[in-house]
Amino acid sequence: MRMTLSMRLRTTLAVGAVVVAASAGCLCAGAQLTGQNKPVGAADQAATIKVTSRLIIENVGVKDKKGDPIGGLTAKDFTITEDGVPQTISFCEHQVLPEDATPLGPAPAGSEEIKIYNRLATTQISGESAGEIKYKDHRLMALYFDMTTMPPVDQLRALEAAQKFIRTQMTTSDLVAILRYAGSSVDVLQDFSADRNRLLSILETMVVGEGQQGAEASDDASAADTGAAFGQDDSEFNLFTTDRQLAALQTAAEALGRLNEKKSLIYFASGLNLNGLDNQSQLLATEQAAIRAGVSFWPIDARGLVAQGPLGDATQGSPGGSSVYTGGSAMALTNRFAKSQDTLYTLAGDTGGKALLDNNDLDRGIVNAQHAQSDYYILGYYTKNAAVDGKFRKVKVTLNSEVAANLDFRQGYFGEKEWGKYTTADKERQLEDALMQGDPWTDLTVAIEVNYFQLNKAEYFVPLMVKIPGREIAFAKQRGADHTHLDLVGEIKDDYGGTTVENIRDHFDAKLSDATAAEWTKRPIEFSMGYTLLPGKYTIKVLGRDDETGRIGTFQSTFVIPNLNKETKQVPISSVVLSSERKSYAEAIYNVAKEKDQVKQAAANPLIQNGQQLIPSVTRVFSKSRSLTVFLQAYEGATAAATAGQVAVAPTVKPLMGYVSFYQGQNKVYETQPEEVSPSPNTRLQIAPLNFTVDLSKLTPGKYDCQVTVLDPTGAKGAFWQAPILLVP
Repeated sequence: MRMTLSMRLRTTLAVGAVVVAASAGCLCAGAQLTGQNKPVGAADQAATIKVTSRLIIENVGVKDKKGDPIGGLTAKDFTITEDGVPQTISFCEHQVLPEDATPLGPAPAGSEEIKIYNRLATTQISGESAGEIKYKDHRLMALYFDMTTMPPVDQLRALEAAQKFIRTQMTTSDLVAILRYAGSSVDVLQDFSADRNRLLSILETMVVGEGQQGAEASDDASAADTGAAFGQDDSEFNLFTTDRQLAALQTAAEALGRLNEKKSLIYFASGLNLNGLDNQSQLLATEQAAIRAGVSFWPIDARGLVAQGPLGDATQGSPGGSSVYTGGSAMALTNRFAKSQDTLYTLAGDTGGKALLDNNDLDRGIVNAQHAQSDYYILGYYTKNAAVDGKFRKVKVTLNSEVAANLDFRQGYFGEKEWGKYTTADKERQLEDALMQGDPWTDLTVAIEVNYFQLNKAEYFVPLMVKIPGREIAFAKQRGADHTHLDLVGEIKDDYGGTTVENIRDHFDAKLSDATAAEWTKRPIEFSMGYTLLPGKYTIKVLGRDDETGRIGTFQSTFVIPNLNKETKQVPISSVVLSSERKSYAEAIYNVAKEKDQVKQAAANPLIQNGQQLIPSVTRVFSKSRSLTVFLQAYEGATAAATAGQVAVAPTVKPLMGYVSFYQGQNKVYETQPEEVSPSPNTRLQIAPLNFTVDLSKLTPGKYDCQVTVLDPTGAKGAFWQAPILLVP
């Protein structure tokens, strides 16, 4: 009997299929095909038995009470349990790596020290076969340069630090790979290598300034919409680059996961702000990908030690407005800088690395990663848990001897997820389980905009707009499906007590002819729904699933509904909605709610007017060929009786003034004419709807800051709102 064995090994969660091929005559009687179940020609065909095993890799550091490594241990000295179940250790390898560096000597007389290549060539990280330790007794470090976050001066500083490390601090046991992200893809410029001249040549060849303004140039958001009717396609979802940077980091970690050994990814970046949609799911997905791949992140803030002026440095214009004098600008600048470092700190802490912040000696961060991999054991076992459920599995490693020791190892991992032939009940349970899992799904793109409008003194109406790019359903068409079905499920939780206050459920069905599939690639699938909430902080988590392909996407974020009744210094206003699209309410949503519930929602939703619903632009990309609608509400009666003990009296109706401005940097490019709006005297809140229509054809394509200003001339108060937008042809 011939046997073939093939297994694809991943570092922390290696999944492979062991395939045993045998002739039909070698099978046991119980496995034979007989009668009408036996296909034609079965006697001439080979039967195949497929068995799936998962090899789990644990890198374990063992040190005594003094902090010195303990050597000479074997597999018999360790015990591994997974969720309390003992596992059989298949192999144990001890890695002992030196920390003494040998400086790169001078070049021989008459030759060049570094051979400069005319062109950077991309490659890939070569993997290992099952059970192979390809880089035994070697330290694996990947230098990852995020060019999109670093200005040229920081890129220079990062490249110089990497060159210094390779020249003077790289040991004979070190293998270094070089990866670069410049806005479009993660490029592996060099696989793990000890050739220092080759590594230096690549660093010398990298172009300083590459990747700058990647969201405009590399994403080419405007080019995607030219020559066709304007639609909110993938250019929208590439506007805010934070998710793309984290997704690129996840791609790099998964590429390194082809190797069994412990790996360090040194991440050069000038901070990382979770701006824009602030989707925390991608951050969690990146960290879990690194944990599964046995990769620890070692972020290095390429800005070094920064001495900031209260109003910023010379790279940007001075801010304006009253915040310059109140300290608001300085506080905002400080908070933004701190948040950019918080993300780096989180990436390091959650994956076992350490961030280097506020230090001009950038190569120290590489050395820290180097010394962290000096002595450890590689333990491998085939997990006895065959479930493919995506749940977290707790791993515990102990020593069998009574010697006191400190063990450093990964505390667990998330099992893999697989789409199978589920029944309706199975699919429902999968959505419920996926909603509860801490490991997010990022196969499907999901974006959400949350707004709020005050209904009365206590309650607020919160409309949600969920968008999934129409291009996502093209995969179902490529697989030959004649229709597609999308499921949407989610929940809104009180962030303080963790109580679920609202559940989200919706679905979308559509036939997939060649014409309809092509049409959906130009516009998104939109889900609109609304809820009534009290003021407070909430967490929203939504999952979208394509039932034809099994791909799932998660969106998770927090939002705050302010108590406008307590607002006395400014004009209380709702959130601001930017849109360039209106639809009939009956056509604007895919909702499984009962008709009477839809009628109630239409009555409470201020975005529905005269049977037409204003569709918020989730990612704020707009075309010059369409007018921009800016909508919000002001509440002049919200603070009429804010003072304790004051008798509520119908306040005098006071007109408000509002206008919309567009800025590029500190320069005002365009401003609408001020419009006067009188609040309605029929409600205690005196709701004043402000509805602006802006002709975008007067502006050139590019990025702008859209600012809405609402003034109360009588009360000498105002309100200001600002957000970035992208204008395309």
